[in-house]
Amino acid sequence: MPRHTIVLVSAALVLAACGSPSSDEDGGARTPPPATASGTAGTGGGAGGTAEPGEPRAVATGLEVPWAVAFLPGGDALVTERDSARLMRVTRSGEKTVIGKVPGVEPGGEGGLMGVAVSPGYSADKLVYLYFTAASDNRVVRASYDGGELGSLEPVVTGIPKAGNHNGGRIAFGPDKMLYIATGDAGDSGLSQNRNSLGGKILRVTPDGKPAPDNPFGNRTWTYGHRNVQGLAWDDEGRMYATEFGQNRFDEINLIERGNNYGWPEVEGEGDREGFTNPLLTWTTDEASPSGLAYADGSLWAAALRGERLWQVPLDDGEAGRPAARFAFGFGRIRAVAEAPGGSLWFATSNKDGRGDPAPDDDRIMNVPLG
Repeated sequence: MPRHTIVLVSAALVLAACGSPSSDEDGGARTPPPATASGTAGTGGGAGGTAEPGEPRAVATGLEVPWAVAFLPGGDALVTERDSARLMRVTRSGEKTVIGKVPGVEPGGEGGLMGVAVSPGYSADKLVYLYFTAASDNRVVRASYDGGELGSLEPVVTGIPKAGNHNGGRIAFGPDKMLYIATGDAGDSGLSQNRNSLGGKILRVTPDGKPAPDNPFGNRTWTYGHRNVQGLAWDDEGRMYATEFGQNRFDEINLIERGNNYGWPEVEGEGDREGFTNPLLTWTTDEASPSGLAYADGSLWAAALRGERLWQVPLDDGEAGRPAARFAFGFGRIRAVAEAPGGSLWFATSNKDGRGDPAPDDDRIMNVPLG
């Protein structure tokens, strides 16, 4: 049965979308922001309204294209820098430490050092996981980290297709303690419908990289028909969501369910076609180019690159209420967002990636109070 989809479109955006450039990683050609480029822009709320977040404050500044944020049990964050291949540690008070440059990373285009995840058993195993572009592929590795230097890298999943764009890159452990890996089609859209390819998928694997138990096709594939998945999150009931870059028309948030086909390249946005799953929510590409995704305080929070805002999407039993645009054009391109210990959000700007307009203290990590 087709899922009801919220489509955010204004008359101006309909006109802008016609013949618009691809939203690949970052929205293709950048749309200039309106003259009012600061503050919080709300677009209404869902049932019961949408509580506005507090004012962001800077946690850390002077970063180089931060791509992902993952928190250690003690509250400090691990932060990847895509182009420098550095893994950073950032404390809640803003102290930055370079853990090291990750060996084997070959940055280029939209590739480099991307996802980071902390083992659910970190207190005992001290393992952290990284997704990066290597010489011949994208790959996931793990290494020990006990607060000092990063240990030797151990391959977890290799052979993920790489290209100048559509490299995916987000990794996260789910409530089931399995590792979920977001991949892109590497510019070859046919890979997305091939359930045996690692490209254009959300993969689900054990912590050592084997196909997880109960996967639908007996391999690492959890869902398929994706173009370029960029964000992963779970709500309080264990439902999974993902952000995905569209091509020319619609970016998406999808409710991710075992074995489903999300349509690419046959469908972009809502298709209402048998065998394909409609997105939960779509935007025109100028509004979003959604990257990182988090769940907190009853809402999904989607970082927007080309859209230069943080989208708050209230949820009601897995259904999306009307999204609200937060901090529109106040911080430039936003790539990463994560729920922080203590009930706040951290988001990271991406204005030094060659497509933004960096402020003197970019790139930044901001802390947003919730509730």
